[in-house]
Amino acid sequence: MNNNADRTLELLRESGAMLEGHFLLSSGRHSDRYFQCARLLQYPDRAAEALKGVVSALREDMAAGKFAIDLVVGPAMGGIIVAYELGRQLGLPAIFTERDDSGAMTLRRGFEIQAGQRILIAEDVVTTGKSSEECAAVLEQLGGKVVALACVVDRRADRGSDQQAQGAAVRWPIYRACKVSVETWDAADCSLCKQQIPYVKPGSRKFNS
Repeated sequence: MNNNADRTLELLRESGAMLEGHFLLSSGRHSDRYFQCARLLQYPDRAAEALKGVVSALREDMAAGKFAIDLVVGPAMGGIIVAYELGRQLGLPAIFTERDDSGAMTLRRGFEIQAGQRILIAEDVVTTGKSSEECAAVLEQLGGKVVALACVVDRRADRGSDQQAQGAAVRWPIYRACKVSVETWDAADCSLCKQQIPYVKPGSRKFNS
């Protein structure tokens, strides 16, 4: 792990953003750890420090001609502040997608996507990549082109069976402030459920549990 990633983990701990317990994730899976990045992102100086390594890596690859970025878009709620801070450091506009009353991701508030516009999606935590894909579907339908994904915490599973359980691999280059391996379970196999430990659902996505 590099120094930037180590420092991001320190910032997460200092901010109380790494929680332990029994959590129902937005994916429907259960976990004994949860990242509440809002606790980190409430401090502008910590948000800036956590994401400076991501910005450095993005600038390096853009300078090498791998891609260009015209706009940063964060899925609400977790991606809003991340998108803003990345946009601020990169000198780019930053907007967000959000869910309508039915739970579908949409673009509102007068935000517009230009045909061919090259977009960086910004997230706080990436677990399955589902919200990023939903965000990308909206942007691509409007004529945008997603070129990369950036996040504070990449907590995707590393092993084959777990990766399949958590969803398809991210289809863009991913730029992360830190990578953390966290074990998750299907509800039927959750050892914490078997111990009758109540879970909490800290995520913002609406779904049927």
